[in-house]
Amino acid sequence: MTKIHMIGGPGSGKTYIAAKLSKMLGVPKYELDSIFWDQDSQYFGSQTPPVKRDEMLKKVLSGDKWIIEGVYYSWLEESFRHADYIFVFKTNVFVRDWRIVKRFMLRKAKLAPSPRKENLKTLIDFLKWNHQYDGNNLVEAIKMMKPYKDKVIILTKSDDVFKLFVKRKKKPSGGAA
Repeated sequence: MTKIHMIGGPGSGKTYIAAKLSKMLGVPKYELDSIFWDQDSQYFGSQTPPVKRDEMLKKVLSGDKWIIEGVYYSWLEESFRHADYIFVFKTNVFVRDWRIVKRFMLRKAKLAPSPRKENLKTLIDFLKWNHQYDGNNLVEAIKMMKPYKDKVIILTKSDDVFKLFVKRKKKPSGGAA
């Protein structure tokens, strides 16, 4: 069984890595943004009601295999508990800024899908929040993960995730040395 939770700041590479890992391992991936933000609302920033959000998460967690990725932590105790691995992406904040701006421009040019209505103000607010993420949200998330520290792997380069799974695939199975 493979149950993976990925957490990190915006633009840290979670979505990209989750998609590649999902394909490589044949494991379904889930973006927490799709659960946290109300996909049926026409208004930017409308959250899914907590009861509905928790039901959606519970359905994902009931699967034998999953990759969950997002910036969230406060409502994800169950995900951390059920995960086989918890990857924490601690990507440089300026690298994340560049990725956020690039993604925004691609969406505005209609070269990438835009799940919600964004404008220059939301971009600036997002960049400000990005600079606070490591010192606030990520610190709190890591505290919350302490009971699961044996599953936590902190990465400064998001691509390092693949090294773990390539090594795992190459290990000989069974037998005494």
